[in-house]
Amino acid sequence: MANQLKAILVGCGTISKVWLDAIKDIPQLKIVGLVDLREEAAHARAEEYDLRDVLIETETEMALQHLHPEIVFDCTVPEAHKEVTLTALRYGCHVLGEKPMASSLEDAREMVAAAQASGKLYAIVQNRRYEPHVRALQHFLRSGAIGPVTTLHSDFYIGAHFGGFREHMHHVLLLDMAIHTFDVARVLAGADPLRVYCYEWNPAGSWYDHGASAVAIFEMAGGIIYTYRGSWCAEGLNTAWEGEWRIIGQVGSVIWDGANDLRAQVVAASGGLFSRLNDVPVPECEPSNKVAGHAGIIREFVECVQTGNIPETVCTDNIKSLVMVFGAIESAETRQVATIQAG
Repeated sequence: MANQLKAILVGCGTISKVWLDAIKDIPQLKIVGLVDLREEAAHARAEEYDLRDVLIETETEMALQHLHPEIVFDCTVPEAHKEVTLTALRYGCHVLGEKPMASSLEDAREMVAAAQASGKLYAIVQNRRYEPHVRALQHFLRSGAIGPVTTLHSDFYIGAHFGGFREHMHHVLLLDMAIHTFDVARVLAGADPLRVYCYEWNPAGSWYDHGASAVAIFEMAGGIIYTYRGSWCAEGLNTAWEGEWRIIGQVGSVIWDGANDLRAQVVAASGGLFSRLNDVPVPECEPSNKVAGHAGIIREFVECVQTGNIPETVCTDNIKSLVMVFGAIESAETRQVATIQAG
C-alpha cells in the first residue's frame, strides 16, 4: 500500500501480541522491524504474525540505523522505556509506548522534554480512555446531570497471577496498574491532582514480593476528592479490570460496576430527612473512531502522525496521571501527605 508509515516494534514479550493484533488491522502501518534482547523472541513473533522480510535486531539503535522508520512502538518493560524513547526521538521518530511512561518521575520529565524539543509525537497507551462506558460517563458528568462533581470513589480488586517481572516489582499495584484507574479518575473529574495520602502494604499470603495492595486519598483541583482502594492479590469476587465506581455530585450520584451496569439518581425534591430521588438514564455516546483498547489508541496515534493533530494520550497529558502514581508512592514511603507537581 502506498504511503504506508514504517514502524518498528521494540519488546516482543506477551504484551506485543496485543499490539500486533491491533496493528494488523491498520492498513496505514507497515511493521518493518522487531527488536528484542532475546533474538529468538523477535523471530517467534515474526513467524506468528507472518511478518516476512522484517529486520530482527537485539538493539533499538541498530534497527533505527538500518530502517529509518517514522514510528517506534515501545513494548518493553518500564525500566527500558527511557532508553528506547530517547533513542527513537534522537533518530527523528514518533513514539507510542506502553504504560507507565517511565519507572521514575525524573525519567518521565526528561522524556517529555526530549519529545517537545524534537517536535515529534510521544504518547502513551492508556487503553481505558476510550472504553465506551468511560466515555458515556464522562459526557454524562459534563452535562451537569448530577451537578458539579464533588467526590469520586474507585475500587480495584483482582487476584492476578502473572508470574514474571511483576511479581518482583516494588510498588507493583501502584506502578503497574493503578495508573489506568488514576487516568480515568482525571478524565471523569475533569481535574488534575494536587495532594495525596497513600498507605501501601503486602497482605499475608500475597504471591507478590512488594506492595500488592494500597489505599489512597487524592485532593484534586476545584476541591474534588478522589479515593482509590485496590489489590492485585484479592482472591474471589473480583471487580472488573476497569474497577467499580461511585461518583457524587451536588444534586445526584452515579455508579458504574466497570462492566455494563451504569446507573444514576438525581434529586427531584428536597426537604425532610431524605430527598426524593429520580432514576435517570446515562445515555450511550455517539459512535466515534475512538474505540476501546490498544487498537483505538494506536489508530488515533497513526492518524495524528499523518495529520499533525495531537493524540489525547500525548505525553504532556499522560504525565499528569503518572504524577498521581509517584505521588502515591512517595506518600506510601514517607507515610506523609505528598504534594503533586506535574510536568
